[in-house]
Amino acid sequence: MHKKLAKLKYLANNFEIVEQGDHVICAISGKEINLKDLNYWNVDLQEAYFSHKEAHLKNEELKKKIVFYFHLSCDHIH
Repeated sequence: MHKKLAKLKYLANNFEIVEQGDHVICAISGKEINLKDLNYWNVDLQEAYFSHKEAHLKNEELKKKIVFYFHLSCDHIH
């Protein structure tokens, strides 16, 4: 089978195949993820992650952005 990038719609407990393919790309590492091995994604960002490690890294990145924006908004209050 030819390697073909799939296009997915990520849902809360599964995903819907929008365009047929056999893999997606991890948003953090750039690694290929076979659809049969895909277990980690973010519904809001519509991103796939290779493993729990990449999903955790993304979560930490998002937390830092939230704290940064919170501090910026608080600075404008004073």
